[in-house]
Amino acid sequence: MTTSSYKKVLKQIEHKKANKKRFLKFNKPKIRKYGAGRKKCTRCGRTGAHISRYGLKLCRQCFREVAKSLGFEKYGHEV
Repeated sequence: MTTSSYKKVLKQIEHKKANKKRFLKFNKPKIRKYGAGRKKCTRCGRTGAHISRYGLKLCRQCFREVAKSLGFEKYGHEV
């Protein structure tokens, strides 16, 4: 269940106390305190393939899109 659908369902059962309590117990996303799931891309929110070096906090896909504007150059292939 994604976070957005979790919030949609929670809004629907807001007035039913018992159902809300049970729903939160079993369906609320777990809050991560450490590990790969805690680090998120500041641009898109992905958790995998995270680049935090130099304070970037971007996933590799976003880094490829923004690298030129940040001043990074691609080495290895001569074009």
